[in-house]
Amino acid sequence: MGVCVKYWLLDHPSIGRFRWSSTESWGSTWSFLVMAIGTYITTSLTLHVIFKIAGRRRGVPLGRIPAMHSLLMSVVSATVFTGMVISAVAEIRQTRWLWQRTRKHSLEWFLCFPLGIRPSGPVFFWSYAFYLSRLLHLFRTLFVILQHRTLSFSTLFNHSMLLLMSFLWLEFAQSFQVLAILFSTLVYTVVYGHRFSREIRMLPSASEGITLRASCQMLVLACFNLVCHIGVLLLHILRGGCNGIGAWAFNSVLNAAILFLFLNSYVNIFSQKKASMSAIS
Repeated sequence: MGVCVKYWLLDHPSIGRFRWSSTESWGSTWSFLVMAIGTYITTSLTLHVIFKIAGRRRGVPLGRIPAMHSLLMSVVSATVFTGMVISAVAEIRQTRWLWQRTRKHSLEWFLCFPLGIRPSGPVFFWSYAFYLSRLLHLFRTLFVILQHRTLSFSTLFNHSMLLLMSFLWLEFAQSFQVLAILFSTLVYTVVYGHRFSREIRMLPSASEGITLRASCQMLVLACFNLVCHIGVLLLHILRGGCNGIGAWAFNSVLNAAILFLFLNSYVNIFSQKKASMSAIS
């Protein structure tokens, strides 16, 4: 069983020989990225405007489609998490001689790729799989619009920037991406698994609890990103440089913007709830 899993998640030729290239990897060009984000934003805004003009009070029934999407996202996230763990461990074992020669700890590799590393091999294959899963993740916004007729700027910005960041990880072989992918896919596995259970009525619906869990998820991710970004900066200064530091700096700005929008949205929701409770009392 272990040998079979190792083959399909590490030793398969498509994984071992993977190389991020505009000619070999689907969706690996800047034009594709711009088109994907543009199509996502345009489609979301168009649906939102159509619902507003039509004045429709009820959402469009989608049946089990959202539940199947949640199940697929949970399975994909769990697969990427497992594949990345196996690939990262194998990568560290294969390059242990390099760390001993440079007097670095092998765990530093999770935060700081050595200068000159190329986006190829099993680790970057699973980074590519994560990038493709971000495309699949975009459909969630369309489901929300069709079912609940709501759309926020923070949702469009957050999902678009997550797709952009995952593209930059591959394009510039950016440091820190392994830990970011591991933590994100672990969270997505749990969150989408819970959504699937709720959508097929295995668990009771509790919108307040879901909002709280989503808030905690974003807060934990933000704190984790902050600690790791500080670690990358220190290693870059003290250890002679980390690969893709320019993309890392740009990602840091995007993460800060996403965190700001999240906190602003959360404060507004809290203020509205507090005002409504005061009005009732």
